[in-house]
Amino acid sequence: MSVGERSLNPFNQFLARSPIFYGWIVVAIVFITMGIGVNVRTAFSLLYPAILNEFGWDRATTAAAFTVGFIFAGLISPVLGRLMDSVDSRYLISGSALCVSLGMVLATYASQPWHIYATLGLLVVGAGIMMTYVGHSMFLPTWFEKRRGLAVGIAFSGVGIGSIILMPVIQSMINEEGWRYACWFMAILLMVIVLPLNLVFQRRNPATLGLKPDGVTVVTETNDPAAAAAPDIDPIVDHQWAATDWSLPRALKTKEFWWMSLAASSALYVWYAVQVHQTKYLIEIGISELDASFALGFVGFAGVIGQIYLGHLSDRIGREWVWSISVGGFTLCYICLLVLEFSPSHFMMYLMVIAQGGLGYAMAAVFGAMPADLFQGRRYGAIFGVFSMISLLGGGVGPWITGYLYDVTGNYRAGFALAIVVCLTSCLAVWMTAPRKRRLVAGQAEKRAKRKSA
Repeated sequence: MSVGERSLNPFNQFLARSPIFYGWIVVAIVFITMGIGVNVRTAFSLLYPAILNEFGWDRATTAAAFTVGFIFAGLISPVLGRLMDSVDSRYLISGSALCVSLGMVLATYASQPWHIYATLGLLVVGAGIMMTYVGHSMFLPTWFEKRRGLAVGIAFSGVGIGSIILMPVIQSMINEEGWRYACWFMAILLMVIVLPLNLVFQRRNPATLGLKPDGVTVVTETNDPAAAAAPDIDPIVDHQWAATDWSLPRALKTKEFWWMSLAASSALYVWYAVQVHQTKYLIEIGISELDASFALGFVGFAGVIGQIYLGHLSDRIGREWVWSISVGGFTLCYICLLVLEFSPSHFMMYLMVIAQGGLGYAMAAVFGAMPADLFQGRRYGAIFGVFSMISLLGGGVGPWITGYLYDVTGNYRAGFALAIVVCLTSCLAVWMTAPRKRRLVAGQAEKRAKRKSA
């Protein structure tokens, strides 16, 4: 037993002795949590038509609940980021699950727009941030370095598995029993599975168990001559940058932080603009409600393959390339949506789904990995918190602007065309961020080491 392990409580010592590196258990917990938590928040897209039909509010007013929630999530992200540097993630995620469950239950008593803003907006979309890509990105990347993109991609692919199971179930409940019944179902699901799983087993970083990233401390030294002769792999390009003890004020003074924030806020704009409005849009152009709900669920399912494969690929070829591929997926998604208005077909709908989920959703793996590549350190949580706040502003205004343009023009053409422009902005910004100029991903570092040894 190491000195560090002797300082742990008995339960943490038990967890540290897991037969596999505990980081992969953390990945499994995140996989399940996001499979339920993210899809409960995303279910707003399914609740949205039912709420519109019942109350008769205009689309911008109703979709603003999502915007209110995103703005609130953005405002509390810096606070959560600072807390993450000192408070175990299991408490923050468990608190988030409690808030979302409460919001779902209270929403069933809503009768005014502000009721929806306070419940589905502030409590579900806003306070639910710790169960999402953003919340888990505050700590999950710290468990890995060499396989960071792969680990994040696997963990986040839980959203896809959850969506293909939950979305049709939730839509059926809405159709047969009403949207309030579906809200109660989602609240119970969080309390029975997500809350206890995280409260007992989740941990913030490997140091809490006396471990290091990638399971370094559980790997014994090797006497393999081939391993000893392997080239020295150093991922650092800018050693001064890597040696910096990054704090929030220091990060804010770099152009990389602001280009990265622009790339992410633009990406979340296009992500959530389509996520909130696509179900209603598909129904309006002649797609059945059940087919539209399956489309929304299959988007996440298609994201399973994309997030795992492209997350792994980002560890080989770099974050910028995979980010560009993902943004290209969203661009194709919006083009398909524009074509669908004039030529509705299931082929075009599922092409849109594959582009959105299979390519676009892979952005989540890079979203969690890229900030850690640039600004990893003991105060990373505070930096990521502010980065998340800026990013979420884009995600918040996307649905509202898209709904507003619909109310003004009577269709989604202007909103979808604007989203394509925002996609191009995100692609440009990530290349201006250029994390490869500071730190190489594992695949790039290995290639450089081989060239040097040759």
